[in-house]
Amino acid sequence: MGSSSQYRSVFSAATRQERQDNFDNYWTFTQQHGGELLEAERDLAKKRARLQYFQEHPVRLRKPLANPDAFYRNYVTMQDDPHALDRLTLMLTSIYKFARHEWVGIKAAWEVVPTMADSHSVEDKISRVHLAEEFCHWRLFDEMLKTCGLDRVEWAPLSPGKEWFYRQFPKLPGYLMDTPAFVTELMGVTYYCHLHRLFDDVLAEEPEVRDRLKALLDEITIDEIAHVGQRRNFIGPIGIRISRILVKPFYKLFFNDIPEVALLFDVEQMIKHGESFDYNDLPEYMRARSWIPSYCKA
Repeated sequence: MGSSSQYRSVFSAATRQERQDNFDNYWTFTQQHGGELLEAERDLAKKRARLQYFQEHPVRLRKPLANPDAFYRNYVTMQDDPHALDRLTLMLTSIYKFARHEWVGIKAAWEVVPTMADSHSVEDKISRVHLAEEFCHWRLFDEMLKTCGLDRVEWAPLSPGKEWFYRQFPKLPGYLMDTPAFVTELMGVTYYCHLHRLFDDVLAEEPEVRDRLKALLDEITIDEIAHVGQRRNFIGPIGIRISRILVKPFYKLFFNDIPEVALLFDVEQMIKHGESFDYNDLPEYMRARSWIPSYCKA
């Protein structure tokens, strides 16, 4: 883990000029990081190549899931008593449900955010590439499930009410959307960091799969660390104060929709990590490959 003083809180103050300079810097970073935008395929060249590497060098559980039907019965909606499920199954259903929310959200946003040809500001261009990265993450999550022998997963829509919400959210003006969007990105990094540690526990007897899932998750987390800074960059001084207040209710609301999370993680600790997020506890190799706003560097 990193030293305790290299970075400042993600809630640190930033001037309008600092934020504009960081948008320009992030745009340079993201073009190098993901490679060419393949807009028709909702993909990025470097990300596609990385996924292809994983697919061409597959890793699978040495000991298959004892009861894959328990996963398929509960992965969309929990049908059984979650306390009766083994931790590996709970972990996999939680991964699916988290990724499913992401998938529904990005599908809706992709239809609203201007295409690259119609993007006339750096912010719009960043948003288009950001969404393409999120589609890449969905593919990586799907590969995680396949690594554990789950090759019959279907990506189902959410309830009509939640689908409606996700369709309307990207249409909101920035002063309403930017703060909750930032908090959801922060929530993603929190979940991924806790999930990364859970792999050591749940997959202790499957080291190859443990390492492969960590590698897949790293690809997602490194992007999401950059997304946290990018979404933070949209927010002014009032919004950033509100965002810290929103961490607790947003985390609770979202994770209450995934009952597995409370059985796998300490949600209160996850909330504390979100409220105090400052990049210092992230592994150095992740920070080196990601992007952090200049005003969050000590």
